[in-house]
Amino acid sequence: MKNWKESFKSSWYAAVSTIWLMIIAIQWLTYTRTFWFDETNALVLGVLTAVAIVHVLLPNDSWLRLGVKAVVFIFVAYTTLERYEIFEPSGLLFSRAEQFSQAMFPYIWFALIAWLIFEFCIRAVNSQRRILMFAFFNIVPLAALDSFTVVPLWKPVAWIVFATMAWLACDHFRRFQTRFPKGWKAIRRNPFKLLINTAVVFSLVILAGVNMPFVQPILTDPYTAWRQLQGTSNTAFNANGLLQGQASASGYSREDGQLGGGFNFDYTPVMTIQSTERSYWRGETRMTYTGSGWDDDSGWGTLENVAREEDLEREAAPKMPTKTVTQRVTMQSDATYPVLFGAYSINTVENVDIENGESRMQWKPEQSELHWQERAGRGTTIYPKTYTITSEVPVVPVDELQKATFEELYPQGVEDRYVQIPRGFPQRVTDLATDVTKNGKTPYEKVYLLQQHLQQKYQYTNNPALSRRESNDFVESFLFDIKEGYCDYFSTAMVMMARSQGIPARWVKGYAPGSSTGETPDQFSQNSMEYEVTNANAHSWAEVYFGDYGWIPVEATRGFSVPLLEEASAPEASDTTPEPEEEPEQQQEDENEDTPAAVQDQGGNSNLMPIIASAAAVVVAAWGAYLLWVRRQSIYFFIMGLRMGGKLTAGQKVVLETENFLKFLKRKGLHREEHETLRESVARWQKEVNGTDAAMAPILKKFEKARYSPESVTEEEWVQIQQYCAELRKTWKGYYPVLPNLPQSGS
Repeated sequence: MKNWKESFKSSWYAAVSTIWLMIIAIQWLTYTRTFWFDETNALVLGVLTAVAIVHVLLPNDSWLRLGVKAVVFIFVAYTTLERYEIFEPSGLLFSRAEQFSQAMFPYIWFALIAWLIFEFCIRAVNSQRRILMFAFFNIVPLAALDSFTVVPLWKPVAWIVFATMAWLACDHFRRFQTRFPKGWKAIRRNPFKLLINTAVVFSLVILAGVNMPFVQPILTDPYTAWRQLQGTSNTAFNANGLLQGQASASGYSREDGQLGGGFNFDYTPVMTIQSTERSYWRGETRMTYTGSGWDDDSGWGTLENVAREEDLEREAAPKMPTKTVTQRVTMQSDATYPVLFGAYSINTVENVDIENGESRMQWKPEQSELHWQERAGRGTTIYPKTYTITSEVPVVPVDELQKATFEELYPQGVEDRYVQIPRGFPQRVTDLATDVTKNGKTPYEKVYLLQQHLQQKYQYTNNPALSRRESNDFVESFLFDIKEGYCDYFSTAMVMMARSQGIPARWVKGYAPGSSTGETPDQFSQNSMEYEVTNANAHSWAEVYFGDYGWIPVEATRGFSVPLLEEASAPEASDTTPEPEEEPEQQQEDENEDTPAAVQDQGGNSNLMPIIASAAAVVVAAWGAYLLWVRRQSIYFFIMGLRMGGKLTAGQKVVLETENFLKFLKRKGLHREEHETLRESVARWQKEVNGTDAAMAPILKKFEKARYSPESVTEEEWVQIQQYCAELRKTWKGYYPVLPNLPQSGS
C-alpha cells in the first residue's frame, strides 16, 4: 500500500492528463450523439470512463493494468448492451457468454477503437508541443462542423480550449518539478495560494464570457463572402455526412432529416392555384422522428398507379363530412418536385398537361401523397406546367370532436407508427406536454391546449438564436433553449408533444395558401379565386388522427392559421384568443411586441452553465471580499485622508493606528477614561494586567512623538508600529500579553 501511495503521488501528471483527455473525448461524444445509436454512445463513454479510472488508480505501466482494463472493457460492454436490451441474457454462464458474443457486433468495434485511440493519445501527447498539436487537430474539425452543420458545437470547442489550457499548466508544473525540486516541495507544502489564484483567474474568465453581450459579426468569413459573390448559397454536411443546404433561402424542403438553422425569405413565384377554397397545398408526410429531424419513411406505404378521373383510395373517415374542391395548378418556374400539390385530401386527378402523365403519377393512400416520378427526358427533368385535381376537403364537426373520448376515437388502439417516439426522447418534453394538457378531457381538447401553448409562448423568427441551443434533441432545444423558430420548429414540437400523450399525429410539408391575386382570368370555376404561391410560402404543419373522423390539419406555428372548413365554432377559449392569420413576412413586422413569458423548465435542468457561472461568481465575490479585508487599513486611511483634506502623514497614521489598537484593548477589558492621557491609562492598566506597560511602551513612545513632539515620524517608524500592533493583536492571550520583537530603528 505504501508503494502504491508513493507511485500515485509521483504519477500525478499522468492522472490529470487522463482527466483532460477524457474531457476532450466527451466533446466528440457530444457530436456523435446526433447520429450514433444511444447504446453506441453510452458504450463508448462507459468504456473510456472505466479505462481512464483504471489508468489513474494503477499508475504503474504494467501487464496487470492492461489486464484490468480488458476486464472492465468486457464488463462495461456486457452491462451496457444488456441495459439497452440489445440482448437478454438467460441460462448458465456459457450460454450468456455465447449470447453476448453474438450481440456485441458491431458495437464492440466502436468501443475498441475508442480505447485504442485513448491508449495512443495518453502516451503520445506528452509534451507542450504535442499538447498544442493535439488541441489543434481537435478544435479545427469541431469548429468546421459547427460552421457547416446545424449541430451547435461551440461549447465543446470551448471545453477543449479549457482542457488544453489546464493540460499546458499541468505540463508546466511537471517540468518545474523536474528542474526545481525544492521549489516544488515548497508549493506542495502550501498549495492553497496557488489554487486560489488559479480559481480566481478562471472565474474571471468564465464571468466575462457569460456576461459578454452578443454582437453581430462585423466581417463575413471568406468562404461565405466567396459563395455570395458566386450568387449561390452556403452548403453544409449534415449529421449523415451528406451535403445539405444551409437554409439560406426559403423553399420546399428536400431534406428533413436534419431540421434547424435559419433562412431568408425568397419571394420567387412557384405556382398559381385557382381554387374555390383557400387551403394549405399539401405535399409530403413524415412519420418517423429521429431526434434531429424526420426520416423520409420511404419504406412505409404502398405506391399505386393513378388513372385519370379515378377516385383515389383514402383512409376511411366515415364520420367526417367533406366538400368537393377543384384546383388548377399552374407552375411559374422550371423547378421539379417529387409530388403534385393539392388541398387535403386529393380525390381525383382530372388532367395533366404532359403526354402519358398518368404513367408518372403514383398514389400513396396511407400518407395521402400524390407522387410524381422525376424521370429525365432528352436531358431535362419533366414536371407538368399545369394540372387539375379535385379534393375532398374535411368539414370539421368541432362540437362532436371536442366531446369524443379516447375510447370512442380509438376503440382498437393506435398504430405504433403514429405515436412513434425515438429511444431517449427527453422526459421533460413529455412532462411539459402533460402539464399543458392536464385540463383537457378529450384528445381534441388536449390538442387545442398544445396548439395554444405553442402559439402563445414561443416567438416566430426565420433566424432563431441557435447559440442558445443546449440539447441535442431538436424538439427539446426549441422548447427549453432557443424558444423561437419557424414552422419546422412549431410543427415538429406539436407532433411530438401530442404523441407523448398517446395522441396519433404526423408531420406534413407543403405550402401555405399564398396571396390572392383577385383574378380568375378564364372563369375556371364559379366563385373561384387565384392564389400566387412563392418560395416564402413553403410551410410545414401537423395532422392529428381522430379515429373515424380521419386526419385533421392542426396549425401550431405562431402567426399562421390553417383554413379549415368547420360545421361549428371552436371551443370558447378560441373566441377570446383568436388565431392570427398572418403570413411569415407579415409576422416579422410584429417583432416589437412584448415577448410572452418563456416556458418554464418542467424537468431537471441538465445545463451546467448556470451552476458554473454561479460558482465563478461566488469565487470572484469571495476574492473581492478578501482583497477588501486585506486592504482594509489602506482603505481606512484613504477615507480619513479625504476627511482631513489630504494624504495622511506617517505621524497621522501612527495616531490612527494607536486609536484602533485602543479599541482592541477595550474589547479585552482595558478601558481608557476620557480624562486620562494614554500614559496614565497604561500605568493604570499595569496594575490590572501584568506586562501591559512593557507591551505598550513602544506604541506609547511613537504615539507621544507623533502627537506632541515637534519631530516628524518617519515612514520606517510607522511601518514598525504597524507590524508591532499586528503581531501584538495575534499574541495577546486574554490578560497575558506576549511581547513580539519590535524592529529596531535609528530614532
